[in-house]
Amino acid sequence: MTTVTDSAVKALLTSETTVPLRTRFEGANICTWIGFKHINYLVEEAILLHFAESGLEARALYTEHGLGVDLVELDTRILSALFMDETVEARVVPKAGDEDTAVSFTVTLTGERDGEDTKLVAARAKAVLRRESYIEEASEPPAPIARFVTDRLGTPVRGLQTPPDISGLDLTAATTSLSAGRGTTGPDPVLDLLTAGTNSFGWKWRIPYPYCHFSERLQMSSYLRQMEEVVDLFLADRGISVRTLMDERRWIPACPHSKIQIVEEALMEEELYTVYTVEDIFKDFTYTSRMDCYVVRDGKLVQTATGKVTHGYAVVDNRREWNLVTFDERVAKALRGEA
Repeated sequence: MTTVTDSAVKALLTSETTVPLRTRFEGANICTWIGFKHINYLVEEAILLHFAESGLEARALYTEHGLGVDLVELDTRILSALFMDETVEARVVPKAGDEDTAVSFTVTLTGERDGEDTKLVAARAKAVLRRESYIEEASEPPAPIARFVTDRLGTPVRGLQTPPDISGLDLTAATTSLSAGRGTTGPDPVLDLLTAGTNSFGWKWRIPYPYCHFSERLQMSSYLRQMEEVVDLFLADRGISVRTLMDERRWIPACPHSKIQIVEEALMEEELYTVYTVEDIFKDFTYTSRMDCYVVRDGKLVQTATGKVTHGYAVVDNRREWNLVTFDERVAKALRGEA
């Protein structure tokens, strides 16, 4: 039995952890470069290992105390590309003030470049302990970690707008059939409302079991998958799909920055409305977009997550090298939503 002691919690909140991590084969979609999603998976893994090194393994916290370790914020900057079969050193530094109800972390991934140790990734994250209520009746959490325990996931997001009122919409035809596969991009009354008058792309999709954990809810790593997939669908909708530009020019999307915050819980088999909005194009070199996720619950639209992602394009020179390029008129017009 894991005992949640004052010393274990002190180690969680004050001790640094350094661990070697190896990039995964799955994340190498283009040549041997690892995509932003799997880089973020390494950040998440480093934090979970920090919990374990402190004597507070995620499995034990759940099975013995009914507490699920959940990341609710993740903000990652990729400073240099990571590659397949590469071992990096992950350094986790925790921080939590006396009144904080979440544990904050900075995570850096360091690897060898040109014979020198180089910072490759810099990330910030927040984690909470979600009280189990689905399988068994919730019990009182151990006192040393009680302030980090919550009954529902969610973090306050400054400047977040109230979702629009959908009470007047006809939702009878707004159900995503199981035969629809990846869902629908419309026509759908909720998507139409969420994307009206903006440079946005909307996608509705049924949350599947493989995207959930702790029996019921969508997890941070799945929002990363959602962000990656909505970009893929957006680019295809604008006529510049990933494969199209790879075949024609050997261009691939490159992502130096991503950020996701969970606002409210999204549950297994709910229909998730994801809106991807291009906000800014910088000198035809990078563009920043916002991802907002919603569910319809009790006749109301509830926002469950928000995030931002920055993309550029890289040209694949050969199997080992790539270089960033500026957008041409075709790509720039597609990103701006111009015909």
